Amino acid sequence: MRGLGESRRGPLKSAVPSNLVSPVRRCSRTACGRPAVATLTYVYADSTAVLGPLATYAEPHCYDLCAEHSERLTAPRGWEVVRLAVDTGPARPSSDDLEALANAVREAARPQERAAGAQGGAGGPGG
Repeated sequence: MRGLGESRRGPLKSAVPSNLVSPVRRCSRTACGRPAVATLTYVYADSTAVLGPLATYAEPHCYDLCAEHSERLTAPRGWEVVRLAVDTGPARPSSDDLEALANAVREAARPQERAAGAQGGAGGPGG
């Protein structure tokens, strides 16, 4: 008798391992795993599809698209596509990211410097 989660071929496996969480948002198109670079939003009242830079947060009724799918996007008949400037190049760290990283490295180094200073003072003359 087979256990729960098993088929005739063996244990059932998810297409995406449940213990892996990617910090990179992926294209919403089926079977496309490329990184998303743009967000598509529909404005139904105006019959408009708006394609803009990747939104800061994933929203339920917005679709993240990769560079290829955002370039090939077409709208239904009678709809207008509004394309906002999208940087499809590889994401590079901003100066804010680099500064935050440098500050984190400095902060991590500080406790070691304090500990070294405390040990040196205890074994000195008169101590």
